[in-house]
Amino acid sequence: MNRPMQRRDFLRSALSAGALVATARLPSLADDPALFPKRGKFERLVLSYVHIDAGATKPFSLLHISDTHFTEAYPHEDERKRKLKEVRTQTFGGRQEEALRDSLAWAKDNVDFVLHTGDLIDWLSEANLDLVKQYFGGEMLGALGNHEFSRYMWLEPSENTEAYKARSAELLGKAFPFDIRLHARVVNGVNFVTLDSVYGYVCPDQVERFRAEAKKGLPIVLCTHVPFYTDGIWRASQKFWSRAGKRFESAAIPDARGDYKIQQTDPTTRDFIAYLKKEPLLKGLLAGHLHITVRERFSPTAMQFVVGGNFLSHGQEVTFA
Repeated sequence: MNRPMQRRDFLRSALSAGALVATARLPSLADDPALFPKRGKFERLVLSYVHIDAGATKPFSLLHISDTHFTEAYPHEDERKRKLKEVRTQTFGGRQEEALRDSLAWAKDNVDFVLHTGDLIDWLSEANLDLVKQYFGGEMLGALGNHEFSRYMWLEPSENTEAYKARSAELLGKAFPFDIRLHARVVNGVNFVTLDSVYGYVCPDQVERFRAEAKKGLPIVLCTHVPFYTDGIWRASQKFWSRAGKRFESAAIPDARGDYKIQQTDPTTRDFIAYLKKEPLLKGLLAGHLHITVRERFSPTAMQFVVGGNFLSHGQEVTFA
């Protein structure tokens, strides 16, 4: 008589046959009750835990997530957006909304609020912006990512300039409940400042506004989508993003020139980073963009924490004392 295949039998047969399972298929396998009959409610979440000693008036915690990459488009939207939905949903596995729902449900019972540091959507579409309005509540802090400003991904040239961002700013400003260039909120004596630096540079008006926040004399946690450059984070990102056949040497000399994924070297950006490294009120930096979880010291007073992609259910609990 045939007996039901047990989990170990399935895995053994798959491995013995030399089977390869695409990562996009793993979530559906994990949902199979025959293989995983006792899955926990939040078992799919991949959480890391970090602490920032910022001198808070009382302890609190947040969930830091980034890079959810919603890939929706309505049937009435133009052909290019519908094509992007088809292609990019395959890229990200099609379970981004579920990953965000699980993250928010966990956060409701375990932390005080949620911070999302950009690329909540993969490109601008009516459907994606409706999802932003559905999930991005007033209790969430946020920064925009480079994908928020993208209208058609690779199907339309992107200039990575302020003029290009301006074409989408009005729509984004209506969808996200915060100032998309720079926003500040004080939580238990800690000033969280979210900054748009998605193309690797900052503008003079942003520098002026940040310095005004520093004059308040409160400890600052700076939240951006693209992390500021450090040697270790650069090496980690290069290892992760190197394509097959292109070997990356860990001893390679860092080179940030002209790569928006790291940072630009214009005088305003260069001087702002030099200022940040000397600002004693800066106690931590939180970022995303790289789809990996990595950390490194940024300045004598601040560590920089980068969180992995929320589309894969990654998140980071950050505690403050």
